[in-house]
Amino acid sequence: MMNDNNISQIVRCQSVKYGERPALYTRNDETSQWLPISWTELADTVRKIACILCHEGLQEQQAVGVFAPNCPESMEVDFALFDNRAYAVPMYSTSTAEQVTYFVNDANISLLFVGEQYQYDVAAEVMKRTSVLKKIVVFDDKTNISDNPSAVYFKDFLKMAFTEEDEKEVERRRGAISEDDIATLMYTSGSTGESKGVVLPHSCYSEAMRIHDIRLAFISDTYRSISFLPTSHIFERAWCYFCLHRGVAIYVNRHPADIQRSLKETHPEMMCSVPRFWEKVFIGIKEQIAKFSPIKIAFVSWAIAVGHKYNIDHLKEGKNPSWWLKLRYSVADKLVFSKLKRVLGIENAVLFPTAGASLSEHIAMFFRSIGIPICYGYGLTESTATVCCFDQQGYVFGSVGKIMPDVQVKIGENNEILLKGKTIFREYYNKPEINKQSFTEDGWFRTGDAGRIEGDNLFLTERLKDLFKTSNGKYIAPQQIEMRLLSDKYIDQVVVIGDKRNFVTAIIHPAIQYIKDFAAEHDIAYNSVEELLADSRIYKMLEEHIAKIQEGMANYEKIKKFILTTKSFSLETGELTNTLKIKRAVVMEKYKQEIERMYETKMKPSC
Repeated sequence: MMNDNNISQIVRCQSVKYGERPALYTRNDETSQWLPISWTELADTVRKIACILCHEGLQEQQAVGVFAPNCPESMEVDFALFDNRAYAVPMYSTSTAEQVTYFVNDANISLLFVGEQYQYDVAAEVMKRTSVLKKIVVFDDKTNISDNPSAVYFKDFLKMAFTEEDEKEVERRRGAISEDDIATLMYTSGSTGESKGVVLPHSCYSEAMRIHDIRLAFISDTYRSISFLPTSHIFERAWCYFCLHRGVAIYVNRHPADIQRSLKETHPEMMCSVPRFWEKVFIGIKEQIAKFSPIKIAFVSWAIAVGHKYNIDHLKEGKNPSWWLKLRYSVADKLVFSKLKRVLGIENAVLFPTAGASLSEHIAMFFRSIGIPICYGYGLTESTATVCCFDQQGYVFGSVGKIMPDVQVKIGENNEILLKGKTIFREYYNKPEINKQSFTEDGWFRTGDAGRIEGDNLFLTERLKDLFKTSNGKYIAPQQIEMRLLSDKYIDQVVVIGDKRNFVTAIIHPAIQYIKDFAAEHDIAYNSVEELLADSRIYKMLEEHIAKIQEGMANYEKIKKFILTTKSFSLETGELTNTLKIKRAVVMEKYKQEIERMYETKMKPSC
């Protein structure tokens, strides 16, 4: 482990310590092999990029855009920028030309590193829209750059000349790095309005490394992690920094859709994810169990009950299981849990942090019971990720975990969660008015999330901006209802509605393949997806599932009507942010007429 938490020093220091040991792994898709990049090789590439950037005129504290899927090259550029006292502006690989133009203009980005053909095409379009962007460097040399004189392949960029004076200047800049210098300018997803640039100075990352060293002291440099979430997301980015800081090798999974294959090929000890990943795994497991014979279902149920007693009733509480419980658990693990984990590629699991949305308590409890160490937590871009997370022992289901060391959390007006500490961002870039609104007079950051604190644990209750009030005066937290519904295999996406209305409704995009399977099992004929979803038997089946899911909820919270959409909410059509959060205002506007029809008093439920 490094003595210096300054992230700009990670690669140089670890290359001295680890030399030829792998720092990163990248997949060769032609051979399906994961190829190692040693610490020595990584440090040498970072040094070369840093010197070339310096030679080409990069200034200290200059913003440089990185618009690419996860790849080793983006990490190399990141650390080369640190060496120059410059900083990256990471962009989601799915960003549109409009979004990238906004980032380029707002942050004054003249140099943009891009990944593949899609990102290059968007960047070329942005170059036509603004005079700010001057040069594009393309990581993937299979990309067609059409003899664009303003574009160069990364492999050719690495051949560019630099001098001994450049090396000396980079060394001087590296030594001049201040904790107040900007390390990253990271734009929020914009789920509730215009995207804002979050200014994260080096001090935020230094503190994040320090407090995670305390909370996650057990993490060993023999472990390996896989980067599943985009590194343009603070969660994955800060986690990757921490892994490198601890000497943990990282498998770089380029595209999220490849993760199941990548897990089976790499068998990592750790992986960051969002709750939706585990929700889908849970649904898949339930579906497989449902196909078992009654005897096998009974045995699996027994195994899960034993796992709950072993992992939750005992290990979670710091109790030593009896020899009899240990014996039963070893049987359950050998015959059930280990087989399941091998199928998923996670049999070596040590820690699986998950955050970014609500995770249902029973799903978290299920995975913990079967020995999959989900570490549920809460954080924001503005807090350099983790505010709190499950500890190894004593974690409380229903909470988002124990508050991190030296992160100050208190509950303000309207139960809003307020934050202070060295991991809290400095300001929103070029947003003086929003900055005033985002902090209290005594310097607490307003998260916009509501919650409560019990002991050292934080509980989220709702997103204040999403909270709505029915015409009967009842407050509804839509995300809590949506989280419940998403545990059903037939529901893929959902938006709950009810602000200033007299009852709650929903827009649902069903899991089409599962709906088709249901139709086949029940001899429901159809000629199109539209016809299938319009069938009253499909609506009735979903109505029954929703009623079951909503058992125990207050009557005013329950969905009374819903409509089904044939097309999913997507980035391309504007209903999702780059972090796949629903843009409620966009959905409400798009389905305005359908929503109004649901509230017509004489309307019968229809699709």
